Amino acid sequence: MLIREATIEDWPAIWPFFHQIVAAGETFTYPPDLGRQEAREWWLVPAPSRVVVAVDDSGTVLGTAKMNRNHLGNSSHIASASYMVDPAHSGRGVGRALCEYSVEWARAAGFRAMQFNAVVETNVHAVRLYRKLGFEVLGTLPEGFNHPVEGYVGLHVMHKAL
Repeated sequence: MLIREATIEDWPAIWPFFHQIVAAGETFTYPPDLGRQEAREWWLVPAPSRVVVAVDDSGTVLGTAKMNRNHLGNSSHIASASYMVDPAHSGRGVGRALCEYSVEWARAAGFRAMQFNAVVETNVHAVRLYRKLGFEVLGTLPEGFNHPVEGYVGLHVMHKAL
């Protein structure tokens, strides 16, 4: 697997799984009916943020990560990131590779920590991965997310010092 900078030409490969994940409404706080154009603008953000894709040997996009400052001004030393893995390629270490990549990016860019603002507590695979990679749950917003199956569930704020 290769992780490389995403380009606008990658969007047609990202959009189908991006749309599937967001429309399911189980893990992201994005509107489930988010359209293709608006989604592209939200995901393919300009520098100094960074967007990458994980691709296999044939160039197939397996997943993507968006990395950015979590806040501006006097809190601009904290990074954040979001990850999406094509469900057809889940369980193969793509999410782990993207998360590890983003942590290294943040460290190299001089950030002091990474914070995830809204990790849905029922997204147990993500929570488990982030904990294995050294993130901790700082707190949980009770009923902060209306899961389409589980109802109102918590949103974790997760943190890792760099």
